[in-house]
Amino acid sequence: MGDHMSAPIVIPPKAPIPVAKPKRPSRFWRPDRTSMATRSMLVGASGVGALAALILDPGFVSIAYVIVGVGVVIVFGILTPPRMSATQWAAAMGMLALLGVAAVRGAEWLVFLCVVAAWVLFTWTLIGGRTWTGILLGMFAPWRAPHRTVNFVRRRKLATRSAPRVPAARVVVVSAVSILLLLIFGSLFVSADPEFAKIFGGFAPAISVSNPGARIFAGVVMAFGTLVAVYLRRRTPTVDAFAPAPATPLPMWEWAVPLGVLNVLFLGFVAVQTKTLFGGDEHVQVTDGLTYADYAREGFWQLMAVTVLTLLVIAVAVRYIDRRDAGSRRLARGLLGALCVFSLVIVASAVHRMWLYENQYGFTVLRVSVFATELLLGFVFVLLLVAGIRMSGKWLPTAVLATSAVALLAFAVFNPDAYIAQKNVERFEGGKSIDVSYLHGLSVDAVPALDRLPEPQRSCALSRYRFGVPGTTAPWEFNAAREKARDILEARPVGPCLQMYTVG
Repeated sequence: MGDHMSAPIVIPPKAPIPVAKPKRPSRFWRPDRTSMATRSMLVGASGVGALAALILDPGFVSIAYVIVGVGVVIVFGILTPPRMSATQWAAAMGMLALLGVAAVRGAEWLVFLCVVAAWVLFTWTLIGGRTWTGILLGMFAPWRAPHRTVNFVRRRKLATRSAPRVPAARVVVVSAVSILLLLIFGSLFVSADPEFAKIFGGFAPAISVSNPGARIFAGVVMAFGTLVAVYLRRRTPTVDAFAPAPATPLPMWEWAVPLGVLNVLFLGFVAVQTKTLFGGDEHVQVTDGLTYADYAREGFWQLMAVTVLTLLVIAVAVRYIDRRDAGSRRLARGLLGALCVFSLVIVASAVHRMWLYENQYGFTVLRVSVFATELLLGFVFVLLLVAGIRMSGKWLPTAVLATSAVALLAFAVFNPDAYIAQKNVERFEGGKSIDVSYLHGLSVDAVPALDRLPEPQRSCALSRYRFGVPGTTAPWEFNAAREKARDILEARPVGPCLQMYTVG
């Protein structure tokens, strides 16, 4: 008994307390059972819908795009609390600038790209997003909001049901229906009778009988879309919370060895191929069996693939670097910085190759667009170099988004269709061949340059405009490129073209 009582008491060691990882949100949306649309929001959205029904024709590039866009911004930016920040207003103005391209350029493919970019800025203005995941989810958030938007509007109706006055929603609906009926039938009367048009032509647009349904549909979509934007401003989803959690850092050698090997490969390629990369005409002329197509076209696509894959490698590598360790930070700066510098050399080579190919074989939309994309990728590497100085890139997704939007606006100002036509005309004037069948497919932006061609090349290149350029019957159908092309072709009509051909 005594021995038993004197035995030491052993206390088991405490188990290590696990480090709690940040919890991922269980819901995309915050709980919402109380928010409701105000009268100003409903009236504003209905006004945007009526405006879109009046002036917007999605298949007709015009200033109407930006006019409707201004209406949407007024509703979600001014009539919807809380106040937007200066950054949000800058993004909204960028969105309107991209939509404004439809007022000055006639290339539908370019306008389409600008509208897509405007959508990205539009969703970022409403939702924000400081991570790649947040920006991507924000782009699709409006497509997940219609049901919630219906409840958002419905609560307004339920809240005003017991009031003695007429519900605001009914006033909005009746007003919208009345305006649409007035516009549709008034426009048809204007189109039917010249005398009636003299009196009311300034108040109602002359539209054809075939498109009222499409305009009404566009109005309904824009009205509801504006309400969705309002709801997203009031109940913003938590998109950044769904970004991947920070990865567990790897031992230094596990990421340093692959990056070091890749740097050696890049260095060897740049060193050995210096003459090939920037040899240009001289390299092609002294190499047996090498054509400009082999040198420029094939090499360009391969080098562009290297550029994109390098961005992917860097994005993966930075997730597994221990940024708390000073030695890891220094080594990562050196390896990733060298990789970015080598990539910039490869970007310069790819740009040089495409420039050489275009000057030899002519300019096309695809070649010019990819050329511009490669320049943008080069600037992204510069941003990566800046982020690597402090090994912090929280600002990088937003910076790349802003840079891409500015680059697309600059591309629109550059006027690619006009540039392509001008360069091909200059090549023809220099004694080289010209593909009028390709130039025939360019937009009205190319008309001023193609007008310089002699006959019959001019008429063949402009044969799609033999019967003129679509006219403008209302101020909101204005497009600067169409107006300029119309003036040129009215002064010098397009003649007949028997066939499309390439001539020297």
